[in-house]
Amino acid sequence: QVQLVESGGGSVQAGGSLRLSCTASGRYAMGWFRQAPGKEREFVAALSWSGRRAYSADTVKGRFTISRETADNVVYLQMNSLKPEDTAVYYCAARTARETETFYLNDSAYTYWGQGTTVTVSS
Repeated sequence: QVQLVESGGGSVQAGGSLRLSCTASGRYAMGWFRQAPGKEREFVAALSWSGRRAYSADTVKGRFTISRETADNVVYLQMNSLKPEDTAVYYCAARTARETETFYLNDSAYTYWGQGTTVTVSS
């Protein structure tokens, strides 16, 4: 059983930046999802276990970057040019990676979930 520990959420003004971190030790493909108040959880970004392949939702493409620091077992979500519509609880997710270059877009593909970290963007 893997425990995902997220950090880095907070409050920021529109146009600002935050970096979320998720610690996960092991061979996992990783993803970030978010859930805004009154809305369903949605995909944000995904990363293969190798870290060489990544994919981001159109709503965040060009503003958010997912990456991993393998030595420290940390996956990051760098969020720039934040908008009020980015306000949500952000969740880190992981699944055992059978292939090194595969990433997953659907939340049903993930086995392990973090507790969530809140991001609030004010206008």
